[in-house]
Formats: sequence, C-alpha cells, structure tokens
Amino acid sequence: MPDRHRIRIEIAATGRRPPELAAVHHEAPSDDWLVFCHGLRSDKSGSYERRCRRAVAAGYNAVRFDCRGCGESDGEFAESTLEARLNDLRRVVDYFDPDSYALFGSSFGGKVAFHAGAADDRVEAIATRAPVTTNETFDEYRATIEREGEVTFDTGERLDQRFFDHLDRYPFDDVASTLSVPVAIVHGGDDGVVDPADSFDAARRLETDVLLERFAGEGHRFSRDGEDRLLERLFGWLEWAVGRP
Repeated sequence: MPDRHRIRIEIAATGRRPPELAAVHHEAPSDDWLVFCHGLRSDKSGSYERRCRRAVAAGYNAVRFDCRGCGESDGEFAESTLEARLNDLRRVVDYFDPDSYALFGSSFGGKVAFHAGAADDRVEAIATRAPVTTNETFDEYRATIEREGEVTFDTGERLDQRFFDHLDRYPFDDVASTLSVPVAIVHGGDDGVVDPADSFDAARRLETDVLLERFAGEGHRFSRDGEDRLLERLFGWLEWAVGRP
C-alpha cells in the first residue's frame, strides 16, 4: 500500500499548527525516483494515482503530492503561486531526500517542473504533458484581476494579483538558456486550454535534448487511450533519458 505523509511547509508562529502538505509515496525496491507535479486547479488524485502505479511497475519510487491550497494540503488556493509551488516541491523532495530524481509535470505543473529542474542539480530528466511555457496562457485571468481584483472559480477557489506578481518573475527564457537535462513534451493536438504551438516554440528554444510529440485528437485532458499512450511513451523515454534498464 502507498504510504501517506504530512510534510511541514514552514515553521509556524508559536502556538499555531504548522501548515502541511499531503504527499503519497508509492514505494519501489530501487534508488530511482519520479516526482509528479499537478496542474493549476488539479491535485494528486485521479490520473496521478494510476501514473504512480505504472511508475512502480517500471521500478521507480513515485511521489504525488498536493500543493498548498489544493487537495488535502493546508493553505488557501490564492496562496498557491508559482513561487509557493516551487517551494512546496522542494520541501517534498527534501523530505524524501533522493540522490537524484526525474520530474513529471502536467499543464501548470509542467512550468513548475521546468523551473525546478533548472535550479536543482538532482533533477536528471523532465517529462511534461501540455506544459505552460508562456505567461500569455493566463491573459484572461490577468485581465479579470486587473478589472475586478480577483478571479473566483465556480468551486470557490480564488486567484489574485499575487499569482501574476510571482508568475512574472519566472519567464521561460530563464529555463531555455539554463536547462541541461533531457526534456520530453507531449501535447494534445486539440488542446483548447494550453496552445500546442507553445510546446513547439518551447522545444525550439530549449538548448538540450528534447522529445516532442503531438497526440492528434487529444484535448487538454487526455482520453483513456491517450493516457495509455502517454505512459508507454514516458517510461520508454525515461529508460533512455536516465540511462537505466
């Protein structure tokens, strides 16, 4: 059975319970690790559980976790900026303390994975699905916040100016010029949320080995067949990218 963990985000003031992240470790008898980063309004459940089971079958210790303000983790969604998510990922990785690890990021989690991989020498490969690589992806949200002060989703989740204050500190140019590990990008050809053209542009700009695949007929959320193809491609590519059987 997977092990569930509560990981402290930061030291809280005296008398207050420190906020915690919810993480799940799917253990494999190896020193290989794969950490999953979910999308903006997603969490560690659903497809991530299946992806982690597949990772274990391929010999990887797999970790999925909820960023602050998401799923079972503490905090407010409005606090879950890019900078906060990068810190959350760092906390999770430091908690399990692998010598090296690969990253998988979906949508906004792809942006998290890219910037984390550029900053952490322990990262040995980055795989993404429909990654956010341009801040223009969120132009509609930016316009609403400029006009109304916040974006409120039908679930009650909110975004405010903090989201863009942090997002704008992390241009993709920083990644394109510094990332040195192999990268895989898979994007649905019918994605109406993150433009597939952004992934082609990102692949051209990255100065490292890049595998880019467009899955015709798949949208931002993949079908069951699309997910099967994704997993088959992912672990076949990882076998080459990290140089292990």
